[in-house]
Amino acid sequence: MPETQQAVVLKSKGHISIEDRPIPKIEDPHFVKLEIKKTGICGSDVHYYVAGAIGDFVVKKPMVLGHESSGVVVEVGGAVSSVKVGDRVAIEPGIPSRYSDETKEGRYNLCPDMAFAATPPFDGTLVKYYLAPEDFVVKLPDHVSLEEGALVEPLSVGVHANKLAKVAYNQKVAVFGAGPVGLLTGAVARAFGAGEVIFIDVFEHKLKLSSKFGGTKFVNSSQFKDEEFLVAEIVKELDAHQPEVVFDCSGAEICIRTGIKVCKTGGTYVQVGSGKPDVNFPIAAIGPKELRVLGCFRYAFGDYRDAVQLISKGDVNVKPLVTHRYKFKDAVEAYEFNAKSGSDVIKTIIDGPE
Repeated sequence: MPETQQAVVLKSKGHISIEDRPIPKIEDPHFVKLEIKKTGICGSDVHYYVAGAIGDFVVKKPMVLGHESSGVVVEVGGAVSSVKVGDRVAIEPGIPSRYSDETKEGRYNLCPDMAFAATPPFDGTLVKYYLAPEDFVVKLPDHVSLEEGALVEPLSVGVHANKLAKVAYNQKVAVFGAGPVGLLTGAVARAFGAGEVIFIDVFEHKLKLSSKFGGTKFVNSSQFKDEEFLVAEIVKELDAHQPEVVFDCSGAEICIRTGIKVCKTGGTYVQVGSGKPDVNFPIAAIGPKELRVLGCFRYAFGDYRDAVQLISKGDVNVKPLVTHRYKFKDAVEAYEFNAKSGSDVIKTIIDGPE
């Protein structure tokens, strides 16, 4: 086997290239080596490319991109027992400390020592070979494609959000933001038993796609300059009912404000998306309505396996999410296109190196 492999590297803000990186070697007996087959481009990847940072996470040195990946096991450490060479797997890209309180509590997504792929300073998965602990890869059933396997990552965010919200049978759910995570969050809500899922977004083509992801109704919020009128329209579409659960997957201030206001008394509001660090928040609406207001960050114990099961059983169809596909050699072009095209792209998949 050669000593080096190709990798998609963010050199600095606005500068991506394909360059050689060393092929990693298994040193921990509980790790496996994977040949990466499919990788989705996440909005965070594009943000690092365009801005060079997300909040406190700043790209200070060249970083391999990618964290939504699937692959095939090509080598296993001596203590590995859960997977074998040839298994097709979805890769959970965040490795926590095994010793933090958060990890021991089953909330390892909150671990302060998390090493998350393609989050500075850690390299991502857009390479040929990648190492992962055996308990952070999930086997894919034979009928689940590697492309679907790459989409387990964003689907797991939707699973986590719905578990936090405790979505129940026949509830009405509102989802603000019909991007990949929003669409998948709505799809999981329906799979968990929600009776109605209404999507709110400013882009008509995304809203039309929402019917393939559990959406029963939608509202184009670009038609409403006043959030009170938007609240009234959502309630009207839900036959004069307010949603028991609201997910904001946009991070936009008007969506956050509207979501809090439209949520039913005693309901649950979950902040899934991120936007400006500070927003004008209608805090006076929370107390009298006794809303549960929750933050949501990535995914935790069991979410990845549940996401695979949702795909495997046909409860969630992730395939319509993919709008663009690229070969590995064209990865730079893929990122440039995503950065320029914005809302026209839902999800882009990059093949692994040949």
